[in-house]
Parts: sequence; structure tokens; C-alpha cells
Amino acid sequence: MTRIYHKQIPSDREAMLAMRAELATQPKLAFGPEARPGFDQLMEQTPAAAGVTYQAATVGGVAGWWCRPERAMEGCAIVYFHGGAYVLGSAAAYRNFIGQIAVRANAAIFIVDYHLAPERIFPAPVNDAEAVYRGLSAAGFSELAIAGDSAGGGLALALLLLVTAASKDGSVPKPAGAAAMSPWTDLALSGRSMETRAKADPMLTREALEKAAEIYLGGQDRRDPRASPLYGDFTGVPPVLFHVGEDEILLDDSHRVAERIYAADGLAQLHIWEGMTHVFPSNFALQAAQEALDIMGRFLLARFRSEPL
Repeated sequence: MTRIYHKQIPSDREAMLAMRAELATQPKLAFGPEARPGFDQLMEQTPAAAGVTYQAATVGGVAGWWCRPERAMEGCAIVYFHGGAYVLGSAAAYRNFIGQIAVRANAAIFIVDYHLAPERIFPAPVNDAEAVYRGLSAAGFSELAIAGDSAGGGLALALLLLVTAASKDGSVPKPAGAAAMSPWTDLALSGRSMETRAKADPMLTREALEKAAEIYLGGQDRRDPRASPLYGDFTGVPPVLFHVGEDEILLDDSHRVAERIYAADGLAQLHIWEGMTHVFPSNFALQAAQEALDIMGRFLLARFRSEPL
């Protein structure tokens, strides 16, 4: 496992202090259908990338949005899963953010509008994820990568496990690689950072994630690898990149999965960012955000080109 620690630069420190002061005046993020408009409005604030076109579409029977840079590589695509604790978020609201990744990776990205809880609970999003991956393969995309953030990062890693196993019989292509930002990989909430980073995290609480897990799983097994990929078998997975803030309660959700990939003789890059919080790459006021996306774009591009880490 390659662990890379990024020190915080002074301008980002000032921006984070201002953000923390603003968040201190507001209630912590809660996960329920009533919060969807506000969450989407927040995600829509990411500036659009130049030279990217957007198109609503359906892949494998699942709705979503394409983000296509002008000179996207032929035959390559990234399937992306948005965050929101399986309760919030939409592909449309994430278009600008994911367009920033598409232009950096020089690849088309399909953002999946997977079903949300409580209307549709686990394993509906996992079924959607696999249907999209198989649909992209059937559409002629021979090189596929997987990415996501927060709950979508957990869903991306769950899909990675499923399609890596399925690729052994040739029914789907093996993913070229995967990238996850602040992924929620353990719905059992057993990571030490749930406690050690609780005071440092201005956005997430154990209580909010507990509620979201209950809504999503409806009493089903929290350690099912399709819900909590931390508990899966990472044998044979392609290289995986992680970005995570040092000040978030989900820090250990990235660290422990990276360790499991390494233990299974896989390749994992774990980038830990000093002073950063949950899914910080979506905040373009931060230099760290753009640096993280640059790293992610280079990583995904290198996976399509089969370049060494």
C-alpha cells in the first residue's frame, strides 16, 4: 500500500477555518428525503469544466447523465456513483463536479441515478450499479473504470468486488481501476475514527450515519460486502486510489480497505489530506481540491493506458 500524506497549505487552512465557522452555525448534515433539494443545490455549485458536454441517458435500464470531454478516449468509460448516504443526491446535481474529473481523465463518465432509500432499499442500488456496468460493456466499452464519493464510493467498491469476480468467467471485462473519495465502506460503523475524529469532523456524525444505514438496509446485514465492501474479498482487484480528509470520521473506512487490498497482494494508493473534511475535492475554493482531482485524473488515465503506478 502506498500511503501519501498531504500537508495543508496556508490558503486552504484559512478557507477551512472559514468553512468550519460557517458550519458551526448550522445543524449537522441529516439524511432524509426532505434534505434532497438542499444537497443538490450544494453540489451544483461546483464550476463546470470547459469542453465537457452533458447528456441525460439510460444505460442498462438505469437513468443517469453522460459527461463527455471533447477528445475522450475511444472505448473507455468511467461509471460514477454520487454520494448522499444512499438517501440523497442525483446525477444531474453532480454533473459539474464529475465533468471536472472527466476532462482530467480524458474519458467519458456516466453518473448513475441509482435508486435511493427509503423508496428503494438495499440491494437496489447494487443491482443498478451492476446493470450499468454490464450495459456499458454491451454497448462496446472495452475499458471500464469505477469511481464514487461517500456512499457512492462504497457502492463503487462493492461493484468493483462483484465485477472483478464476474470477470473471471469472461462475462464482463475486468475493471481497469477504481477511485474513491471519502468512501463509506463500513455500514457497521466500526472504524476507530468514528470516535477519534468525531470532534474534528464538522459535517458528519455517527448518529446521522446510523440513521442512514437503518434507512438503507432496513434491518439487513450491515457486514454484507455489497453494502459494506470492507468485509469483501479483494483478491485480484485492479489498482484503487483513495482520497480522504484527515479530519473526517470516515478516515478509517478508506485506510482499512486500502490495507485489505494490500493484504490481498493488490495495489492501493491512499492519499490523506491534512485538515480536510468529507469529499473536500468538490470544494473548488481549496487548492487541495484541484490537486486531488488532478491526481485522480492522472490515475484513471494511467489505468486506461495500463501504465505502472
